[in-house]
This record gives sequence, structure tokens and C-alpha cells, in this order.
Amino acid sequence: MKYPLTPLALGVALLLSLPARAADIDWKKVDAALGKTAAVGGEVHRYGLPRSDLHVTLDGVSIKPALALGGWVAFAPMHGEAMLMGDLVLLETEITPVMTKLLESGLDITAIHNHILRAAPATFYMHVAGHGDPEKMAASIRSALSSASKTPFDSPATTAGPAPAIDLDTAKIDAVMGAKGTANGGVYQFGIPRREPATEGAMQVNAALGGANAINFQPTSNGKAAITGDFLVTGNEVNPLIRALRAGDIEVTAIHSHMLDENPRMFFIHFWADDDALKLAHGVRAALDKTAVAQR
Repeated sequence: MKYPLTPLALGVALLLSLPARAADIDWKKVDAALGKTAAVGGEVHRYGLPRSDLHVTLDGVSIKPALALGGWVAFAPMHGEAMLMGDLVLLETEITPVMTKLLESGLDITAIHNHILRAAPATFYMHVAGHGDPEKMAASIRSALSSASKTPFDSPATTAGPAPAIDLDTAKIDAVMGAKGTANGGVYQFGIPRREPATEGAMQVNAALGGANAINFQPTSNGKAAITGDFLVTGNEVNPLIRALRAGDIEVTAIHSHMLDENPRMFFIHFWADDDALKLAHGVRAALDKTAVAQR
């Protein structure tokens, strides 16, 4: 079992889906080890680990998992083995026991941080990485989360009827944002890439797994929405962006990094507001325009 690699090597390999021998991996066994079914994009197999067990509120808003509680792990095949990267949503009391279990299994921890403020209960986000047998790594993730957290692994009960409605004027939001959003679990989501993605080790960090600005709108009432997510920016863009957010009455809740050796150096800026959705879309777009995002 040989999980550990540097975060640099992990990020490059996973985000780029390096040429690999995917046929060497029995993905049904990985699914069984994790107790989940992957969403497959190219060579990457991604597993959602939403904290649907948690009832988190912030400023009177009941947060849907797709807004700010969507943990995940993903595997990219590489030379018959796999690279692992993920982001686990944890309560404060779960951080140390989950970390201990993961470290004992040979996996790496690359970051721990908050995304939002004042939430009850408070939630934190632990980034994990590894390299080796994907079935064994999947089993390690499930074992750590099952024994040291209440992260659910059972399939949610299916209910008849349509998906939760997005009670917002999404066409107008799209027009302001200059992009087309997608509905997911009652949340309207945008992934807006940078014009020139960062590189690590001369390799491009694309939008597939973390190389894009993530903007989420959850309807609250009467055309209002709670928004959160993160912007991906260079150091010289940090303060112009957060000034634009504050000018739009959008709260800045976290500034941190995920990668260690990228070029240019990148930072992730999280935010929160609950207000008129179109007003917030204009505020977010004004902030995006302070950065090197892809053209509308």
C-alpha cells in the first residue's frame, strides 16, 4: 500500500486525468468499497459525500447540501493505480478522529478550513489526497468517515415527483453572470473557469476538479437567494475582488490556498449573502470582472 505523494503530484495527476490504464481498475470494486456509485467524467471517477445528515442553519437559512455541504472524493487512474483527491465536510468534533484514521491508513491531509461563518452547527472542510490501490483507498475513506463521523453512506430514500424547483428568474441570473447555470438539489450553480488556468509541474490545472470559480444560489423567498461558493484568484486579484464583493454587500468568509506549488499562486475566496438574487448576481459578476476569468 503506497498512498502518500506530494500534494503537487496529486493535484497535477488528478486534475489533468493523466494518461492511464483505466482498464486495469475494477471500478465496481471501488464503488463497493466506498458504498457509493461514481459520477464518471473522462478518466475521473468522482463520489459525492454530501452531509445530508446535518441540519445546518445560517442567518435563518437552512442550508441545502448542494449549497455548502457537498463533500466528495475522486480517483484518476494512473499506471494501473490511482490518484485520490477529496474534500470532506466535518463537524468540529469529527476533525481529529477522522484525520487520525486517514493518516493511519497512509492517506495525506492537505488542508482544513471553514467556508462559512456563524453556521449552527459549525462545519469544516478537510482536503485529502493519496496514491495507490483505489479499492483500498476507498475502503480507508469509508472506514474513517463511518467510524469517526456521521457521514451517511446509505442511499437516500427516493421520493416520487420532480426535482426541487429553483424559485428564481434563472434566465436573468444567467444573463447577468454571462454563463449558464445548472440546477442541483434545489441550488442553482455556476462553474466559471479562469482564462488561463494555473499550472503545476508544467501541467494545466483545469476546471474539472477545482480549477474554476464556484457560485451557488439557493432560493430563500420572494426573489431572494443565499449565495456561497469560492473564487479562484491570483494574489494580486485578492483585494480588488474582495473590495468588489464588499461594495456589493457580499460578506467575505474565508481566504486560503489548496495547492502548494502552482504557477501562478492561487487563492480561494469564500463568500456569503442572502439578498435579492439579481442584485447578488450583479455583485458577483462585478467581482469576477476584477479577475482573469474566461470571456463571456
